[in-house]
Amino acid sequence: MRPDAADVPAIRRQALCQGAVTKALASRTELTVVQRTLRHAGIVLTADTYVSVLPHLYHDSARMTVRLVLKAVRVISRKVGKARAGA
Repeated sequence: MRPDAADVPAIRRQALCQGAVTKALASRTELTVVQRTLRHAGIVLTADTYVSVLPHLYHDSARMTVRLVLKAVRVISRKVGKARAGA
């Protein structure tokens, strides 16, 4: 038996690539970096292919968006309050 033919199952190159991409996204690597690494023509292909396997990315994104919106509302509310107080 050849040393490289041990009892190791064959792994497709594509499966290794998909696993690496999934781990990269799970570690919060930016989607644009992954897209460029894979040489995808557009980010939509990358997002459609890989992001759906990591639902926590959607939750994190939604949470951060809510924080930004609430922060903007607070800032606007303060400005409106100051404007009314000065009027």
